[in-house]
Amino acid sequence: MKEEEVNRCQIQEWYPKFKFVSIKTLIHELPQSFVDYLLDNSGPFLLPISVTNDDALPNRIHNPDEEEDYQVLENSDDDESEQPPPPLSFPELELAVKASIEILGGAVFPKLNWSAPKDSSWISTTGTLKCTSFVEIALLLRSSDSLFHDLCHAYDSCTDKVSPRPPLFFLALRKWYQSLRPDMEFRCFVKNQNLIGISQREVTTFYPALVEKKGDIRSVIWRFFVENVRDRFESKNYTFDVYVTRDEKVKVVDFNPWCGFTLPLMFTWEELEQNFGEEVEMRIVESRREVRPGLKTAVPYDYLDTSPGSGWDQFLRNARQSRSSSEAGA
Repeated sequence: MKEEEVNRCQIQEWYPKFKFVSIKTLIHELPQSFVDYLLDNSGPFLLPISVTNDDALPNRIHNPDEEEDYQVLENSDDDESEQPPPPLSFPELELAVKASIEILGGAVFPKLNWSAPKDSSWISTTGTLKCTSFVEIALLLRSSDSLFHDLCHAYDSCTDKVSPRPPLFFLALRKWYQSLRPDMEFRCFVKNQNLIGISQREVTTFYPALVEKKGDIRSVIWRFFVENVRDRFESKNYTFDVYVTRDEKVKVVDFNPWCGFTLPLMFTWEELEQNFGEEVEMRIVESRREVRPGLKTAVPYDYLDTSPGSGWDQFLRNARQSRSSSEAGA
C-alpha cells in the first residue's frame, strides 16, 4: 500500500468529490494546539473551558466538596510541579464548530481524517456519537483510543512511509440522523477498479428482512458504483462504505484503503485477493447462527476465530481432552 492511497481516503480529500451523494459534512482544520491536547496523556483528563458555557455532561451532579479537593491554598507548601495546569480553551475553533453545528441542524457526528471515536460513545450522555456542542466533541475525541491510529499510526501499513502521520488534521462534522438503520450499511470492496464484494456492515446482528432484499440491494449498489464512484475515485484497490435509504438511494459514508487496518467483515483478505467471478459477491448474516462477535473488543482476534488451528480451536480441544481424562478417571 502506498501513502497516496491512504491519503485519498481522508475525508477532507474525498468528500468534495462525492458530497452530492454523501451525508452533508462541514470540515475544519485543527490547530496544532488542539492536536497536542488530544495527544497529551501526561496530566489529568481535562475538558476545555467553553467560551459559550456549554457542558459536555449537563446532567452531572456538581459536588462542591469534591471541587475543593482540587483547589490549592495560597500558603500551600506543595511543589510547583503539583500545581494544576492552566485552563485549556480553544475559542476560535469552538466558535467555528458551534456555527457548523447550527448549520447542520443542531447535532453532528464527529470524526478526524479517517476515523470516528466509536469506542468512546459510552461516555456521552446519549451513549452515541451525537454531539450538540464543541465540548461534547472534545470529550469523545479525547476519550477515544482508536483515534490514536489517525494521530500516530496512519501510515504504518505503507511501503513508502516517511512519517507516521499526516502534517495536518481535520475535524469533520457530519449531519446527525436519528433514523439511520444499521442493517442498511454496507462495505464494498473494489479491486482493479472493479466492485468484487459487498458485506453487511453490522455483522453482530441478524436482520431477516435483509435476506429478502439481498439481490435488489446488490444491484442498487453495483449501479451506484458504476455511475458515481468508479470514475471518480483514483485508487485501483480500495473499499467504500455506503448507506441505502428506504427509497433505494445510496449515500457514500466513507472510503478506506485496501487491506491494512480496514476490516474485511464477512470476507477475509485472503479471499478478496483471489479472483471472484463477474458477478459481485454479496455476503450478509443469513441466520442467527452466523452472527459474528463485536469487532470493537479488547479480546485478541485469535480468540474470536474458531477455525482449525485458531486460539479458540486449541482451547476447545484442550477442554475436551481434560474432560475426557476426568471422566476416564472417575
